[in-house]
Amino acid sequence: MNKKGKQLLSELEEIVLLALIKLGSESYGVPIHQTIEDASGRFISIGSIYAALDRMERSGFVTSRMGEATSERGGRAKKFFKVEGAGMLALKEAERIRRAILPKRRLLPVEGSVE
Repeated sequence: MNKKGKQLLSELEEIVLLALIKLGSESYGVPIHQTIEDASGRFISIGSIYAALDRMERSGFVTSRMGEATSERGGRAKKFFKVEGAGMLALKEAERIRRAILPKRRLLPVEGSVE
C-alpha cells in the first residue's frame, strides 16, 4: 500500500482489470488470457493471470461467480470475473499517477507523428 492507504496495482493486475472491462460480464480464464496476449504481444501464463485474479479478489477489486458445469469442459464450470468499484478506483489511481508524472507526454510516438 502507498502512504495514503491505497493499494497500488502491479502491471499484470492493471492489464487483467482492463481485459475484464473489455470483455464484460462473460470474463473467464481463456478469453482473459487471449485478450491480454493479443494486446501485449507477449506470452503470459494462464497461471499468472489466475494468481493476479485471486490477489485482486482478496483485495476486493474483482468478484467471481461459478457458471454452470458443461459437458464440453468435462463437467467443469467456468469461473466468471467482474470488476468491482474498488478495482475501478485502483485503475483510476494508476492513471492519475501516470498523468501526474508525465502530464502531457506520450511514452511512445504516435505512428506518423514527428516528435
